[in-house]
Amino acid sequence: MAQQPEAAAVDVATMERIRDAAMSSDFAWQTLANLADKVGPRLSGSPGAEAAVTQVSEAMKAAGLVVSLQPVKVPHWLRGDESGELVEYNGRPKGITQRLHLTALGGSAATPKKGLTAPVLLVHSLAELKARATEVPGKIVLISVAFDQNLADNGQAGAAYGQAGEPRFNGPAAAAKLGAVATLVRSVGGANYRLPHTGATKWDEGGKQIPAAALASEDAMLIERLAAQGPVTMKLLLTPQTLPDADSHNVLVDVVGREKPEEVVIISGHLDSWDLGTGAMDDGMGVAAAMGAAQVLKSLGLAPRRTVRAIAWMNEENGGRGGKAYFDAIKDKIATQSAAVESDFGLAGPLGVTGAISDAQMKRLAPVGLVLRGIGAGVLETRGGNAGSDIAPLQNAGVPGFAPLVDGRHYFDLHHTAADTLDKVDPQALRRQTAVLAVLAYYLAEMPQPLDRVPTAP
Repeated sequence: MAQQPEAAAVDVATMERIRDAAMSSDFAWQTLANLADKVGPRLSGSPGAEAAVTQVSEAMKAAGLVVSLQPVKVPHWLRGDESGELVEYNGRPKGITQRLHLTALGGSAATPKKGLTAPVLLVHSLAELKARATEVPGKIVLISVAFDQNLADNGQAGAAYGQAGEPRFNGPAAAAKLGAVATLVRSVGGANYRLPHTGATKWDEGGKQIPAAALASEDAMLIERLAAQGPVTMKLLLTPQTLPDADSHNVLVDVVGREKPEEVVIISGHLDSWDLGTGAMDDGMGVAAAMGAAQVLKSLGLAPRRTVRAIAWMNEENGGRGGKAYFDAIKDKIATQSAAVESDFGLAGPLGVTGAISDAQMKRLAPVGLVLRGIGAGVLETRGGNAGSDIAPLQNAGVPGFAPLVDGRHYFDLHHTAADTLDKVDPQALRRQTAVLAVLAYYLAEMPQPLDRVPTAP
């Protein structure tokens, strides 16, 4: 397909107005502050999650936008009490036990009401767990894999998370198959502040589920040192509950297109959060930036050719039901979905835009990069794989996918911890994020011809 003359067809001065309006607006910041400080934690199925749906939808209606709620059935998991202590180890003084800092993984089963006490089996990978299968029955398995901060410091935070996260994603199910009574994993994060990092774990359909928790890195290292000197025994108490699926919603906010309103460009973040912190960065920032971008377009009286749809997804953290519900609703008219953007990574300000498209298609976005250079966010970079978990079903069906390109070096210091709170977010970084989404969305929606569909895997 020949390159379209977008640079001439999409008014650059209008894009600059959008950028500057986003940089001077506090709408996104106020949206984020209300979510983090007034609602707080928003785990799917909780009262907080539904309070957030109401809060965001009412704020966007008040801003004059077209708002609809899309029903979604979501998992409903409650954390309960959680504690751990080391009760036997070589050289333990009489009467001394050591309290551990841990938190249940999403989807964990419960221990007996009074807890369970068992020897700890320390391994350093899933391969080692498999190799020592005969030692697993009756043990609390600790899979201790350190987060590779060097990777994160060199622009590979996602890879570091994937490597250290594999034991969390798959370890509890693997240990359960081998007869473990519980599984612990070293927290997946780059800073050691004795903060446990929660997150979901995966269970095999119909397979055994056991208690599963993340240990603060310092406590995982403590057990490693003690285990080198002899057997270690611990007591673990977890009392989570898995309740029937709950009713919830995606929040859809439309800036209706002037020529092709049935064609849609999505900008989005996920509304749910884990329950330890207040979900300010994960992913209050993404929701606030998407809503702020829609509000900027509305405040300037702009209606691009296609509809810009800001979505606050529900249940990204422990099920992805929101993204699936949206896809199921539009899959028979997938050609109407022109592009999808998801913001769900990074704490510092954006550097530009990354897209799961070809180099030739990215060149069509050159005016976006030029306009965003004015706020230090002009890099346009192609990528492999999906740009966001909620938009993955859309991308798998050929919809071009994008995300802000963000410095992620220290994102995993706070990710899924009690320290994910509003004070960690720089208002100026959020304004820049809002500007990136607003400029990109307007451009994608205003282009005379949409981007080519992305070939799907056979």
